[in-house]
Amino acid sequence: MAAFAQSAPCWVDVQLPDLEAGKRFYGELFGWTFRAGDGPYADALSDGKLVAALAAKQDGRMPTAWGIYFATEDITASVARIRECGGQVITDPVRAGRSGALAQAADPGGAVFGLWQAGERKGFQKQNEPGSFCWTEVYTRQKDRVDPFYEKVFGFRSTDPDEVGSGAPGTDEARIDFRMWSPAGTEPGPDTAVGGRSVITDAFPAVLPSYFLNYFAVADCDASAETTVRLGGRVLEPPFDIPYGRMAVLQDNQGAVFAVLQPPLS
Repeated sequence: MAAFAQSAPCWVDVQLPDLEAGKRFYGELFGWTFRAGDGPYADALSDGKLVAALAAKQDGRMPTAWGIYFATEDITASVARIRECGGQVITDPVRAGRSGALAQAADPGGAVFGLWQAGERKGFQKQNEPGSFCWTEVYTRQKDRVDPFYEKVFGFRSTDPDEVGSGAPGTDEARIDFRMWSPAGTEPGPDTAVGGRSVITDAFPAVLPSYFLNYFAVADCDASAETTVRLGGRVLEPPFDIPYGRMAVLQDNQGAVFAVLQPPLS
């Protein structure tokens, strides 16, 4: 499998208090199977292909959350660029054996993301299909600082769609104030976009921090929401239609938030 393009989302993982409970939840929700990783870590597979990882939290103060990683060909240079552009480096680059190297950082608004420089492990072996990652977007209150940050650090080319279906139903402002990211060297637009930026409006509590919301493709959005509840999770935003399909925002039975997207019928 070829390495991911520079700055493309290439991996997601979730930090959980109870790894075995997480395997049961996501195994039933997405049909994932698991294999042991290094330490308290489990690789998730869909149709035998790597799609994500579940990790047992080593520190109870860590958030129970899904994290996104962006591909880099030079993690040291990327970390330096993050600092130069007003971001914060949380974890300096560390080797993950022969798999690659990783680092964690936060943008000027405080949203946390990871970097991955591939070694033997490139990243997703499956995406944009049911049971796998399909999209990520950052939610922030500081778009004037965050927008130039991602353009400078990752080379994203941005576009602001005229009609946007991201955000909670009925929040027109959240729908309008949305930006899509396309990799450097591509024509910016929905066909090339790999992620995006939404704004946290005043409709949300002031204590809500900036964050990344990661999406997984599913065959049936409504059924996924029902299964989440049956497994002890919550539906934070019930299924609703957007120009790119039908989506819902869900929370697993340990508190990690994610979204599901059912693509439109072709």
